[in-house]
Amino acid sequence: MNKYELALVINAKAEDDVRNATLEKVKEYIARFGGEITNIDEWGKKKLAYEIQKMNEGFYYFIQFDGDSNCPNELEAVVRIMDNVIRHLIVKQEA
Repeated sequence: MNKYELALVINAKAEDDVRNATLEKVKEYIARFGGEITNIDEWGKKKLAYEIQKMNEGFYYFIQFDGDSNCPNELEAVVRIMDNVIRHLIVKQEA
C-alpha cells in the first residue's frame, strides 16, 4: 500500500449540500477502488491563483489515503469528469 494525497478544488458557487455530496462521492470512489482514507483536511473557501472557468474562488480539500498503484489512476478517471470539481491533483507521498 502506497500513501497518496488528493488535492481537490470544488466550485464555490455550489450549495453546501451539493458540495458535501461531491466530497462523499469522492470518498466512496476511494473506498471502491481499494483505498483507505487516513485524513481529510478542509481548507474552506479560498481565492484561486488565477481564474478558472470564470471563477475566482473555490473550496479546497486535501484527502490523504492509502491504496495500491491502480487506485490513483482509477480515481483520477472519475474525478476528472465530475461536474463540481474545478481542479484536482493526486500525488504519491514519500515514506
